[in-house]
Amino acid sequence: MDLVGDAEPARHALVTMWTIRRFEEAVDDLFARGLMHGTMHLSIGQEAVPVGACLALGDGDYITSTHRGHGHCIAKGARLAEMMAELLAKETGYCRGRGGSMHIADVATGNLGANGIVAGGVPIAAGAGLAVKMRGGREVVVSFFGDGAVNEGAWHEGVNLAAIWDLPVVFVCENNHYGMSMPVNRAFRVKELSERAAAYGIPGTTVDGNDPQAVHDAVADAVARARAGEGPTLVEAMTYRWKGHSKSDKNLYRTREEIEHWRERDPIARFERRVSATLGEQEIQACRDEARDLVRAAVRAANAAPDATADSLIEAVYAK
Repeated sequence: MDLVGDAEPARHALVTMWTIRRFEEAVDDLFARGLMHGTMHLSIGQEAVPVGACLALGDGDYITSTHRGHGHCIAKGARLAEMMAELLAKETGYCRGRGGSMHIADVATGNLGANGIVAGGVPIAAGAGLAVKMRGGREVVVSFFGDGAVNEGAWHEGVNLAAIWDLPVVFVCENNHYGMSMPVNRAFRVKELSERAAAYGIPGTTVDGNDPQAVHDAVADAVARARAGEGPTLVEAMTYRWKGHSKSDKNLYRTREEIEHWRERDPIARFERRVSATLGEQEIQACRDEARDLVRAAVRAANAAPDATADSLIEAVYAK
């Protein structure tokens, strides 16, 4: 799929990236004004990874997400009003306001759920891939995770099972250079995390995670391989989160200069420059406006929805 030269995919990619950006900014604002509680992990600056990856998937394919998962959810086709309602603890949320930011799931679009446990989605993806293989299906599972997950035991176990059983799973590492405050160069001896794939006898590749076309091409190749029964692939997408790890992060471990350096590599601004000849400035502005309006409508709908109530909490715990 040509996300740059073909107008329809270019427009879809741009609207989706802007929608993720505006959604995250709205969440940030709601939290700052005391209208949203708990915590959340914003993916501002990483929009190209979920958009490029999910555009390589079909309607029946699956994803597993992370604690920094709003972008994955949106890129896989989630309804914004239900997402925002979930974050605002509303009854109309995807999980009836019980899961919050780190636990949104949308089985209808193939999103098997976000996960508050680092690397927690990796074995879930392997299990989903095993289910597909046992059914004789052709679906593929994409498992998103951060660089911090690659040193977790669950990551190694999940990737190893997928490798030895040739499961249809694509492992996508969003390497944003920090596992909380731990820089990648202090946590790993390998130059690229994709080198870890060699230990499991599967292909590994590293791409520019701020380029949706590069992400898409790598994931599309991996999806085709998985769908053909050839097993998993590890795709490392190099990107950067502009905000702290979570709302409690004071950002004391990195410099303003470093953050500004990466802001200059804004994936959305770069993509707009690349598609300017395809879409034109007027259409690019229309994409920005559409994303803004979608998010505003979601905030209004979520705010108007009824609050979740504690008296029905056990309805999802015990079988009737």
